[in-house]
Amino acid sequence: MRAIGLGAAVLAGMLAAAPLQAKSFTWAFSSDIMTLDPHASNNTFTNAFANNIYEGLTRHNARIEIEPALAERWEIVTPTTWRFHLRRGVTFHDGSPFTADDVVFSWQRMNTQGALVRRTIGPVTEVKKIDDHTVEFTTSQPYPVLLSSLTHFFVMSKTWAEKNNATTSSNLSERQESPASRMANGTGPFRLKLREADTRTVLEANTTWWDKPAHNLTEVIYQPIRSAATRTAALLSGALDATVELPLQDMARVEADQRLQIVQGPELRTIYFGFDHHRDELLYSDVKGKNPFKDIRVRQAIYQAIDVEAIKRQVMRGQSWPAGMMASPFLTGAPQDLNQRLFPYDPEASKKLLAEAGYPEGFSVGLSCPNDRYVYDERICLATIAMLGRVGIRVQPQIEPLNVWSRRVNQHDVSMFMLGHAGLPLADAWYVLSEVIQTKSATTGGLNGGRYSNPKIDELTQAASRETDEAKRRAIMREAFDLERRDIAHVPLHQQPIVWASKRGVELAQGPDNRLRLWLVRMP
Repeated sequence: MRAIGLGAAVLAGMLAAAPLQAKSFTWAFSSDIMTLDPHASNNTFTNAFANNIYEGLTRHNARIEIEPALAERWEIVTPTTWRFHLRRGVTFHDGSPFTADDVVFSWQRMNTQGALVRRTIGPVTEVKKIDDHTVEFTTSQPYPVLLSSLTHFFVMSKTWAEKNNATTSSNLSERQESPASRMANGTGPFRLKLREADTRTVLEANTTWWDKPAHNLTEVIYQPIRSAATRTAALLSGALDATVELPLQDMARVEADQRLQIVQGPELRTIYFGFDHHRDELLYSDVKGKNPFKDIRVRQAIYQAIDVEAIKRQVMRGQSWPAGMMASPFLTGAPQDLNQRLFPYDPEASKKLLAEAGYPEGFSVGLSCPNDRYVYDERICLATIAMLGRVGIRVQPQIEPLNVWSRRVNQHDVSMFMLGHAGLPLADAWYVLSEVIQTKSATTGGLNGGRYSNPKIDELTQAASRETDEAKRRAIMREAFDLERRDIAHVPLHQQPIVWASKRGVELAQGPDNRLRLWLVRMP
C-alpha cells in the first residue's frame, strides 16, 4: 500500500478530529539526536525532533505554511520592528507559566557561545519585553522571512534554566554540555520521559498542551538504528511502527507485506552538480592554463549530456522529480514557471558546443561525489560519468564517504561536484539564493562550493532580503533564479524522494521538509 503525502483536506480532518484510543508509537531513523538543548544545534533532524518538545513563536505545518504557535498574532510596527502578541494560558512542562520574560531570556541564551541556532534567526538585534504577553523584535534591516526564522526560536523557561544551571547553551564543537543537553522543559505537545543517548528517547504526551491535539499518542519511543537493513528488518518484524528513512531498494519488500504501507513524496532538497567557477586552472583536469568551466558553452554541453529522465528511470527507480531550477517548487517564493528543463538532453549538441569552445576531443576532469549522503548518490554519479564520457568528457571519479567528501567541498578542493540543498531551516527560496548562489563571503554563500559569483544576482538577493511586499519579493527572486539558470551556474538534477514506511493505517502527515511532526501522528 502506498500513500503520497497528505493533502489539505486530510490534514484538516486530522486537526478537527478528537483523539480516539490513545497509543504508543515507536519509530526509527539512521542517527540519534545530537542534543536535547534547543539552542545548541543547527542539525536538521535534531531541530525537528526538538520541535516536538520546544516551540517557537511560529511553526511550519506539514504543507510548509507558517502558523501561529507561541505567538497568537503579530504586526510590523516599523520596517525593522515586529510586535508579537504571545499566547495566554500556556504553561511549560513543569507547570510554570509562559511569559515575555521567557522569550527575552531565550534570545539572550541564543547569543551565548555554542548556540548554533542563532544562525537561523537572521538579522535580529534586540528582543524587548513590552508587557507580560507582548514582545518586540528589532532587526538590523527589513527582514521579510522573520516569521520563518522564528520557527526555530525555541523558547525555554527562564526560571527552569536558572534553577538547573542551564542559562548558557551547550557547545557541541567544544564538547561542553549544559544540563539542558539531557533534560528538557518546553511548552510543546510532548514532554521528555527518558533519554538514553544512542539507544532510545521516550516522550509522553503533554496533556496540558495549549493546542488541540490531532494525535492520539500517549507515549513515543524513538530508536536510532544506523543500519538501513536492520531498520527495515525491525519494521518487517513488527518491532517498529514506522521508519522515516526507507531505502528505495527495500520498497518492494515493504509493499509486498499487507501489514505495512509506504508514504512518499518529493523532498525539498534539490540534487545538483556544481563547477569550480573561481580558479583560473582547475585542480583536477588535463586542461592547463585555463578553466573550461568559465565558458558557458562547456557548462551547457555538460547540462545537455546528462539525461535526467534516464537517471530517474534507471537509477532512482522512477522515484525522483526532475528539476528545472535550483529551488524546489515547494519552497515559499519559488518561481513555479522556471521549474522546466532549460535545454533538452542532446549529446550531439554537447559535442558541438565542446568543439566550439575549443575542446573537440573533450577533456578530463575530477567529479567529487559522496557515497552515503543522498539517495543513490554514488549510482547517480556513475551514470553521469558514463553519459559525459559519450561526449568526450573523461571523468576522474572522486567518490568518497560523507566526512571526506564534505571536507573536500567545504575547502573548495573540487573541480566538479555533487551537492544538495533543501532551503531549510527557513523553507524559503530566498535561503537557496543566499546560501548556494550568492557570492561567498563571511555571511553569504555558505554552500557556494564552486564560488560562483554574479554581481547582479547578489544585488537581487540582497534586495529580496529586505523587500517586505511579498509580490515584489517574489518577482525579485524570480529574476535572480532566472539569471542563474540561464548562466548555467549549476546543473540541477532532481528533487529526491522522501520514503517513509509504517504499519498500515498509521497517519504520518509527511511534508516535503522530511520532518516527522509527532503532534500529527495517529495510530489506528
